[in-house]
Amino acid sequence: MPQISPNFDARKYSWRRELNRYHWLVVSVACLGWMFDTMAQQLFALGRRDAMRDLLGRGATQASIGEQAGYATSIFLIGWALGGVIFGVLGDRIGRVKTMTMTILAFTVFTGLSFFARGIWDFNAYRFVCGLGVGGQFGLGVALVAETAPARARPYALGMVQAFSTVGNMVAALTAILLGQIERAGTITGAWRYMFLAGALPAPLALVVFRKLKEPEQWLKARAEKKKLGSFGELLSNPRWRRNAIGGLLLAFSGVVGLWGIGFFSYDLLRAPLEKAFRAEGFTGAALAGKVTTWIGITSLLQNFGAFWGVQGYTWLTHLLNRRKAFAISFVAAMGMTAYTFWNLKTFTDIFWMIPLMGCSQLALFGGYAIYLPELFPTRLRSTGTSLCYNVGRLAAAAGPFTLGLLTSRVFASHAEPMRYAGVAMCLVFLVGLAALPFLPETKGQPLPE
Repeated sequence: MPQISPNFDARKYSWRRELNRYHWLVVSVACLGWMFDTMAQQLFALGRRDAMRDLLGRGATQASIGEQAGYATSIFLIGWALGGVIFGVLGDRIGRVKTMTMTILAFTVFTGLSFFARGIWDFNAYRFVCGLGVGGQFGLGVALVAETAPARARPYALGMVQAFSTVGNMVAALTAILLGQIERAGTITGAWRYMFLAGALPAPLALVVFRKLKEPEQWLKARAEKKKLGSFGELLSNPRWRRNAIGGLLLAFSGVVGLWGIGFFSYDLLRAPLEKAFRAEGFTGAALAGKVTTWIGITSLLQNFGAFWGVQGYTWLTHLLNRRKAFAISFVAAMGMTAYTFWNLKTFTDIFWMIPLMGCSQLALFGGYAIYLPELFPTRLRSTGTSLCYNVGRLAAAAGPFTLGLLTSRVFASHAEPMRYAGVAMCLVFLVGLAALPFLPETKGQPLPE
């Protein structure tokens, strides 16, 4: 790999100029794959409570709806974690491209099948299989980009991939807003079903991946040398890789619980006051449901607008400082802003500045995962190690929504707004990632390990 001269002036030479046409194709497909993956995730976050209300029937209480939404989220995250392990290993053993094709088909098809759910059990079954595909996509995409892009362009390209996750979230929010308006007009009922159906539309991307992309030269070389690919035994027995895997897992656990166990429940925090306000304006039935769905979608747009800049902010911080210092700043910001939002968010005007700032601080961490995790492992273990850190953390993180639900419905149930107390208490999880940082290596400016 050519070395950069110490007198090189980066301001006169953009990293983008180092990417040729094929590099851009790989980055673009990885961006789209992760964008549609996060679209599927966010459609679930936006539609799960309405789905639980419909599937439980008219006699369901707010507490039971919230508890079942927490269970559904935990099941989704368990599938996500297992998919990360399974597809991460397959990505190292049979190739990034073939495995990515499988993950795209899994999360698109089974998101669409949720449209046909008739009860809690089949809905959760679709969520679980969708989670398998969702879990595999990230590790494969970042491994493919990390091994294809030139060294200097690598962190920026990986940051771009993660930034597109927020675009997927915003596409999901716009879908929710559009369907909310249609439901409000009385054209459809059960807008959540159509939201999930929309998640099946990107399935043809799998064909593009299979036909246009090729395996990275680094992976082909590792296979030709008959190295042991995708070995959990080597990952966990080698002291260096084991330390990186445990530390990376703790980093990801902290951010995933913060986002999926707290941040994405801000929609549920808003739902009750929104319904109360709109009922006071005379909205009822489908019109009320459509109005609330629209505003939840607007909230998601604002959160992910902030999140996009959070990912960019981490990329800028890691260039200015280094990987670990950028993580430290991001963990402190995420803890402070998430707790502040859950405690103080009460009015429409609060939505327009608190929600973007919370999204910015929380998703900055995910920019770090995209850039840093592939730098911790060699080619033969990169997909396995990255997926283990990013997704197995979700297996433990699956307890996050469950814990928030229990804190809300039982521990703080005697308070007027128990979710506020539960959310603030759970913000302590960001300290886990902060505590793991001193035990991890600094990788800025270093080649990928082999």
